[in-house]
Amino acid sequence: MPSNVPNRFPFAHTFSIVARDPEDGKMGVAVQSHWFSVGSVVAWGEPGVGVVATQSMVEKSYGPRGLALMREGVPVKAALSALLQTDDNPEVRQVAMLDHTGAVAVHTGSRCIAYAGHESGTGFSVQANMMHNDRVWPAMAEAYRSTHGPLAERLMAALEGAQAAGGDIRGQQSASMLVIRGEAGKQPWEGILVDLRVEDHPHPLQELRRLLTVHRAYDWMNEGDAFLADGKVEQALSAYRSAAELAPDFDELPFWHALTLAELDRMEEAAPIFQAVFRANPDWAELVKRLPAAGLLKDDPVLLKRILALMDNLKA
Repeated sequence: MPSNVPNRFPFAHTFSIVARDPEDGKMGVAVQSHWFSVGSVVAWGEPGVGVVATQSMVEKSYGPRGLALMREGVPVKAALSALLQTDDNPEVRQVAMLDHTGAVAVHTGSRCIAYAGHESGTGFSVQANMMHNDRVWPAMAEAYRSTHGPLAERLMAALEGAQAAGGDIRGQQSASMLVIRGEAGKQPWEGILVDLRVEDHPHPLQELRRLLTVHRAYDWMNEGDAFLADGKVEQALSAYRSAAELAPDFDELPFWHALTLAELDRMEEAAPIFQAVFRANPDWAELVKRLPAAGLLKDDPVLLKRILALMDNLKA
């Protein structure tokens, strides 16, 4: 390879967004590309610090080094400028950085493959390269601005807007989304709220959308558990129902809902849920037998017999 040609790998030509929710301070980065496992290359974030998207002919070090500079208090524009000044090939990079205040810095190198560009707004930046047309990143910005709700939903809308406008000229392969807290916790992992990857899929955004829905369902389950721990029974049961409605094909979610009802001596409500779960997968009935020893079901032989009888009725 000629010496004036930079290393082409990783070759993450893509579209991405970095953004901060002004309401709750959450920060996120989301990306789609016709490249395997794009999230492991492009998307970086640290709770209480910021997020980075490094793409085009990727220099991965922009991620950890950019976060380190922001962690040290270097303003985001100065941080990106410092990284570009030490790069032998800044003209082939596309990088966006956002800090915990919502300040943004972005760079699209002159040799990024057309169509390439970016658009920044209050608390966000969208960027893309090797696109079908130059309408992709404006479409991302418009989708982000016009969508309401949680940050993850707005990030998802931006990616879908890019694809609807033409997307990557090579097609689709992988996608990812990372959402983190705006404040640093005692432990770094405590601030990671959403961390989803679609590594290789013919329709990665559709799959990412599905995974995001499943993620919300499990969030409802966790919220239900928290309500239950606080003695807020009806709120817990409502959360469990919301979880099951979001992911109706997941038999585990209604199983734990039914188990909670059974523990509360509400077997009339629990029975049809147990039956549906046992019908989908009889092994749940076997698991019920093991739960008292683990402290996850009260040691009540009568209750256990009533639950297992529901399985026996299905066999009859």
